[in-house]
Amino acid sequence: MAAIEEAVLAAEGEAAVEEAEHVDDFDHIDKLQQLGISAADIKKAKDANFFTIQSFIMHPKKARQGSRLSGNTALIPSVLVNIKGLSDAKVDKMVEAAKKLCPAASWRTGAAVAAERARDIVRITTGSKQLDDLLGGGMETKAITEMHGEYRTGKTQLCLTMCVTCQMPENMGGGAGKVAFVDTEGTFRPERITAIAERYQLDPTAVLDNIVDSLTSNFRNDFCGRGELADRQQKLGQMLSRLKK
Repeated sequence: MAAIEEAVLAAEGEAAVEEAEHVDDFDHIDKLQQLGISAADIKKAKDANFFTIQSFIMHPKKARQGSRLSGNTALIPSVLVNIKGLSDAKVDKMVEAAKKLCPAASWRTGAAVAAERARDIVRITTGSKQLDDLLGGGMETKAITEMHGEYRTGKTQLCLTMCVTCQMPENMGGGAGKVAFVDTEGTFRPERITAIAERYQLDPTAVLDNIVDSLTSNFRNDFCGRGELADRQQKLGQMLSRLKK
């Protein structure tokens, strides 16, 4: 019986932790007091079933013009202007404060998202001006670029070159970053990295120190044989997706 009780308590403890973690994903509406919103106005929002900053931001202030219920907002309880005791000015002030506390929950247009992503993208030189021109200025960060070709056409050489150029400063066509070299065929050659680094007048030792080799070795150890190939590729794909971000 004691063992059963301990198991039940452990399960309840895990459930409580999961619930707490879930709650942490949201910001309680009481935080609006930090930006000058009165406790009385926050209580009015709670009375209308708005308990998080995210829920307050995501609901429209008024019904969309031309909608079936736009002429009678009283029929739409989730519209912010229907919160009893809050004027339009107070609703605007609360929405503005909520967006400052939780900017990620604010609505953005597709053009704004695209512009934001474009600002974060860096083009890294391949070491060949002609190839850079074909790629629109070089290899794009935050993306997966696939290369394919016949044997001995320079695929590995290009990857080794990118191991060096991505570490160069941005004003030299680099990305000022580090490297994870996923070597599935044993093609990584430190001596080639040294030669390429010297070409760009970089310290070969420092360049090699910034490269992590054989990222897939753990996958080969944990997933053996063709029977586990699908699971291995799925896990490897998930890791590559994280690296992309």
